[in-house]
This record gives sequence, C-alpha cells and structure tokens, in this order.
Amino acid sequence: MTRRRYVLGAVLITVPLLLALFGPLFAGEAGPRSVSFTQGGGHWLGTDFTGRDVWRQVLLGGRSVVLVALAATALAYAVALPLGLAAALTRFGWLEELLLRPLDVLLAVPSLILVLLVAAALEPGPVGLTVLVAFVAVPDAARVVHAAAVEIAARPAVEALRMHRESWAGIALGYTTRELRRTLAADAGTRLVGALYLVSTAAFLGVGVAPDAADWAVMVDRNRPGLDLQPWAVVIPAALIAGLSTGANLLFDAALQPRPGKGVER
Repeated sequence: MTRRRYVLGAVLITVPLLLALFGPLFAGEAGPRSVSFTQGGGHWLGTDFTGRDVWRQVLLGGRSVVLVALAATALAYAVALPLGLAAALTRFGWLEELLLRPLDVLLAVPSLILVLLVAAALEPGPVGLTVLVAFVAVPDAARVVHAAAVEIAARPAVEALRMHRESWAGIALGYTTRELRRTLAADAGTRLVGALYLVSTAAFLGVGVAPDAADWAVMVDRNRPGLDLQPWAVVIPAALIAGLSTGANLLFDAALQPRPGKGVER
C-alpha cells in the first residue's frame, strides 16, 4: 500500500510541478485570438472565453499557483517553527502568553477576511501574494508546532540538555525539531493544500492576480460560465490543482508509514 501511495503521489504531483516549472519555456508566442471555442486553427484544446489558446494558458498558468503555494508554505514554516518552539520551550509563562495570544486572535478571524485585509496593504503580484498566504498560515502552523513541542519540552532529555548548558538553539533546532519531524511532515501536506486553496481563492477574488492573468485558478473562475462550450479551460487547470494537492498528501502519508520491522519512532 505504501509503495502504491508513493507511485500515485509522485505521478499526481510531478505533472503540475513540471508544467509550472517548464511550461512557460514551451508556451511560445501568443497567436491571434479566435472567437471559436472548438479545436482547430492551431488550438488543439480550443480557446477560452477571451479567445486565447487554452493549452498555452495551461503552460503559463502554473507558476503563479504552484510556486506561490510552495513558497508561501515554506515561508509560513520559517516563521511558525521558531515561534512555536519559543513558546513551548520557554520557562517564562508570560512569554508563552505573549507569543500565543496574538495567534489566537488571528485564528478567530476567517481566513478569507484576513486575505482581504492584508491584501489591501500589499502590492499586487506573486511576492505580495506569497507573503499574504504565509501570513494567514502562520498562526495555525505555529499552534501545531507548539502543541507538539510542549510534550517534547517536558521530557527528561530536554532537562538533561539544559543541565549540561546546551544552548537554546541546540535544544530547539537540534533535539526538539528532530523529534518533531513526523508531526511537521504530516502537517506539511495539509498546509500545502491550504496554501493552494488560499492562492486559488485570492485569484478568484482578484487579489494579487490580474483578472485576465495566465493563472490556473483564474482560468477555472473565468471560464466557468462557458463550461458546456469549452470544458477543457476549466477541467484541466482544476485537475492540475487537485492533482498537486492529492499527490502531496499521498507522498507525505507514505513517508510517514513505519517501515517493516522498525516500528514507530519514539
């Protein structure tokens, strides 16, 4: 079963990643726009609602979704990991409260409202969208890190490291992070799916992405009214986004399965 998950996950995630990374290299120049939704005239998948070639839009539309989601997930963990570790490993209760209470406030606000509020203060574009999605993901990710790290911080091994005057970085980034790797791997798949959802939602709302941008999420949103006339302009980008999400979770799930004869690590 684990091997099947690896294979299926690898297939599902490889296709959208390759299209996102290398698709623009093969997109070529934009040809004349056609008002026909059907195949022909050099448009083997037909054209979208604005007359643009669907296949070319698929080749161009991955970077703004896939790479932004991956970058946002990495940025979220870069902030959430030290924040959650600091709250879990500190011996000062007031510092833990100071770090966690603002996160609780942000978690109480629906993510879409946060998207709209933060977007108003950021410049449109991939960098601003990456920061926006990471900002929304940080509170939940930091809470996951803190909840898992609290149990590790109470272990005798951590107290022994402190007695031997091990530095905070050594305890947090060495021992604790190593013990957290399974939790972080399990959470990473969910966090990536959440980032894809927010990036796509932001595109639907026109936040950070131009309404006519070559973007998979924009393609799905803008071509929905003509689904019966031109299904490929909706089905293909939607399938690529879904494939990336499903493939990532399958790979992380397979990686977390204990190997035969080794059991579950403690």
